[in-house]
Amino acid sequence: MLSSYRQALEIDEIGFRRIVVRHSPFSMKRAKESAIKWVEERSPRGRFHLFRRHISEALGAPRDAGVAGGGHPFDVELTKLPPGATNFPFHAHAAQWEVYLILMGVGELRAGDTVTEVTAGDTFVCPPGEPHQLKNIGTEDLVYYVIADNPPADVTNYPDSNKWFVKPQRKSFTMQETDYYANEE
Repeated sequence: MLSSYRQALEIDEIGFRRIVVRHSPFSMKRAKESAIKWVEERSPRGRFHLFRRHISEALGAPRDAGVAGGGHPFDVELTKLPPGATNFPFHAHAAQWEVYLILMGVGELRAGDTVTEVTAGDTFVCPPGEPHQLKNIGTEDLVYYVIADNPPADVTNYPDSNKWFVKPQRKSFTMQETDYYANEE
């Protein structure tokens, strides 16, 4: 059985010295990917349609919690887009980074002002502030992993529809500009 403490060595100017490092309060957890259920999400007219395996949730992390809320420092999902489907409306996160690893299929990545074909073996990063969207342009499912850094809060902008989304509240809205001091005095 492993102790909750680990001994490690640190190098300094005069040589080696022993230090003690406390383990994370999280214990190692394991999940069988094939045992994690697919969760289907579909927009009312079906343009946005995907299936997701919430791997981080299967490993015990609460959704959209971040480390401060008892979650992991990153979220991992396996995603499947049927032929012709798009994952989400074109959007940009203010805080969240996302890494995509394409496993199977052919897709079209819209990122910023560019559109690029992606296929199995492609990997790309969507940094905060860069709008992005994936569409399956092939005849088979587009399957990929997405790994996000899971900030405790994020604001997402949808430039095509002028909407905003906030988490962890999970609320969508449009904005109307107002004076900074309106309704304050």
